[in-house]
Amino acid sequence: MAHTIAVIVGSLRKDSLNRKLATALARLAPRDFEFKQLRIDDLPPYNQDDDANPAPQVKRLKSEILAASGVIFVTPEYNRSIPGVLKNAIDHASRPYGQSAWQGKPAGVIGISIGAIGTALAQKDLRTILAYLDMPTLGQPEAYVQAKPELFDAEGLIAGDSRQFLQGWMDRFVEFVHRHGGAAPQRQAA
Repeated sequence: MAHTIAVIVGSLRKDSLNRKLATALARLAPRDFEFKQLRIDDLPPYNQDDDANPAPQVKRLKSEILAASGVIFVTPEYNRSIPGVLKNAIDHASRPYGQSAWQGKPAGVIGISIGAIGTALAQKDLRTILAYLDMPTLGQPEAYVQAKPELFDAEGLIAGDSRQFLQGWMDRFVEFVHRHGGAAPQRQAA
């Protein structure tokens, strides 16, 4: 059975380290896992007044999440938390109340930063949000990746000592998706 994993990159920057990490991680997965980076840059700011008539971009996002077997959040850390654009996407896909696309989806949380603690504080905040959204979330290994010149090779693959660690993270995520049923029952997007 093929598994599609929705990948939410919390950075809009063209040369985002987190997008580069998301792309490299996908190459560590088994062949029966397909990774789809979901677009969040075109979502309007969340407004509860729009719950009854969500924008087409919101419907698209919810539909892609509902179709996925799991979700990987790849987040930078902005001001010791998650970026506003990521929170906006999370809020859109969780609404209206009782129609969350996130519920029951197995999740992985990872991120990269130039700082020594990687994205530890952003991941802590994100994990709190995912717990509220009833998303089973991979707890170990935690992956607070520090960007260093030797992390990626010329082809964008993870290189050096980090490859073994991140391969282990991906292997655990794959097991986690299998253990949590791979896919929640499909529901109609609002």
